[in-house]
Amino acid sequence: MIAQSVLGRTILSTRARQIGIRIFAILFIFTLFLGGVQLRRWTGQNTRHVRYQHDIVNAFYWGQETLKEARRLSPGDASANSWTGLFRGYLALYDRVKEKAYKSDYGLDYPPLRLLTMAIWSKQVRDGFPWVDNEHPKLVNPLLKINLVCELVSAAAIFLLVRLCVRRSLHAHSTWPAWLSREQRASICGLAAASVAWLEPSMILDAHGWPQWDVWILPFYLFAALAALKNRWFWCGCLLALGAMLKGQLLFVAPFFVLWPLWQKRWLSALRVLAGFTATAALIVSPWLLRTPRAWIAFAVVAGASLLVALRCKLPHKGAWIAGILGVTAFVIGAFSGGSFAWFEIGFLYGTKHYPYLFISSCYNLASLLAAAGWSLKDSLLSAHVGSVHFHLTLQWALRLFFVGAVALCARGAARHLRNRDPRVLIAITAPWLLMFALLGQMQERYLVWGAVVSAVALGVNIRLSIIHFIISAASMTMIVHVMLVDKKLDATLRAIDVLHGIRPYASVLVLVCVALYFWDALGWRIPALRRGAVKTATSPSLSLGPEPEEA
Repeated sequence: MIAQSVLGRTILSTRARQIGIRIFAILFIFTLFLGGVQLRRWTGQNTRHVRYQHDIVNAFYWGQETLKEARRLSPGDASANSWTGLFRGYLALYDRVKEKAYKSDYGLDYPPLRLLTMAIWSKQVRDGFPWVDNEHPKLVNPLLKINLVCELVSAAAIFLLVRLCVRRSLHAHSTWPAWLSREQRASICGLAAASVAWLEPSMILDAHGWPQWDVWILPFYLFAALAALKNRWFWCGCLLALGAMLKGQLLFVAPFFVLWPLWQKRWLSALRVLAGFTATAALIVSPWLLRTPRAWIAFAVVAGASLLVALRCKLPHKGAWIAGILGVTAFVIGAFSGGSFAWFEIGFLYGTKHYPYLFISSCYNLASLLAAAGWSLKDSLLSAHVGSVHFHLTLQWALRLFFVGAVALCARGAARHLRNRDPRVLIAITAPWLLMFALLGQMQERYLVWGAVVSAVALGVNIRLSIIHFIISAASMTMIVHVMLVDKKLDATLRAIDVLHGIRPYASVLVLVCVALYFWDALGWRIPALRRGAVKTATSPSLSLGPEPEEA
C-alpha cells in the first residue's frame, strides 16, 4: 500500500524532474566516454603480443613511397620535405605504381583520401622520429586518435538516427514512465543505442587491437542516412563520396541511397544523390583528371555556361544540379584530354581482383560454406550463346546479383517504413552492411564490424532485434580474434585456434540466420497465415527496448 501510494503521487515537480534527468544524462555520458577511452587504451596495451602488424607496416610503407616520389620529383631537399613536395609525390604515385607494376599486380589498394592520410602521417612520423622503424609502436598512435574520433562521431550519429526515427514513429513509444515526454523517450532509446555502439567490442578490437582503419567510413555512412531521412539527398551523396574515397567497400552499399528514393517515385531525389556523389568525387580527383591548361579552360567554360543558365532559369536545388553537371564535366574532360584514371584502377578496381577467393581468413558467411562444399569464386554456373554474344555467369557474379537484389528490397522496405512512420527504417538502413558480408565473396573477417556497429540501432526498435545485434557483435569479435591468434600462433593459444576453426561452419549458419531475420524486418512483410487479425500498426504501442506489440 505504501509503495502504491508513493508511486501514485507526484513527488517532484516537472521542472525538478527535468533538471534531474539532464544532470543524470550528463554524468552518464561523461562516465561512458571516459570508460570507453580507457577500454580502448587497455585493449591497445594488452593486445600487443597478438597485434596484426602487417597493416601498420603496409600503411607506413606506402606513406614512405609517397615521400620517396616527392624527393624524386623535387629539385632539392628543402622542396621535397615541404608540404608542396608531399602533394607533388602524392599526385604522381598512382601513375608511378601503375607504370612499374608487373602484370597489374600493384600492391597498393588505397583510395585517394586514405593514401593522402597515410602520406601525411608518415611525414609527421619522419619529421618527429627520423630514426624510427616500421615496427615501432608509437608509429600507430596518430592513426589510433583518428579511429577514436571516428568511433565517437559514429556513436553520436547513431544517437541522432535512433532519436529521430523513434520520435517520428507512430507506434514505437512506451507510455512508461508517464512523466517522460515522447522526446525524452526517444532520447533514451538513442542514448542506449549510442552507448552500445560506443562500447562495441569488435569495433574496439578492430580499431585499437588489430589495428585497422575500417571505422573511418562509419561516420560518413551514418550521417548520409541521417541526411536521407531529412531529405538532404545532395549532402547524402557528398558524404558517401567522401567515405568511398577513404575505403572503397562503401561503394557496395551506396546504391541503397539511390534505390531508396526511386521506390518512393522521387526521381529527382535519386538524381540529387548522384549529383552530390559525382561532384564530390570529381572535386577530390580533379588534379588527376584535369592535368593540362586546356582541360582547365574547357572546364571553366562549361562552369560559366552552367552558372549563366542557372541564373536565368528558376529551378529548385540549383546548386545541386550545377555541382552535378560540373562533376560529370570533369570526368568527361579527363577522359578525352589525357587525364589519369590510375587512382580508380589502383584504388578501387585492384581491390576486387587482388584476392580471387570465395572468402579470406576466417569468415562466418555463405561464401565460407560454399567453399567448404567445394565451390570456388570463378566456378561457372551458366554459359550460353546469344548470337555472337557469349554469356558466362560465374559464382562471383551470381552472389553479386543476389546481393544487389537484396539491397533493392531493403531500399523498398526503407521507403515503406518511412511512409508508415515505422522505426524499422533503421533496420533497413542497417541491412545492406549485413547482407554485404553474408552474401558476397572475397569478404574478409573484419568486414562484419560495420554491420555490428550499425545494427546497434536495433535498440531503438525492439528486444528481439537487439538480441540479434549482440549475437552479430560476438561473431564479429570472434572472427577478428581468430585471425589475430592465427597470425602469431603462440603456444598458449593453439587450443583456442583449433576450437575457433571447428566452430566456423556452425557460426556461419548462425550469422546467416541472424542476417535473414534482420532482412525480414527490413522488408516489413508479414505472412498472412501467421496473422490472427488486422495489425494495428498506427495505434498499437510497442516499447523500444521492450517486447514487440502483439498483433490483434
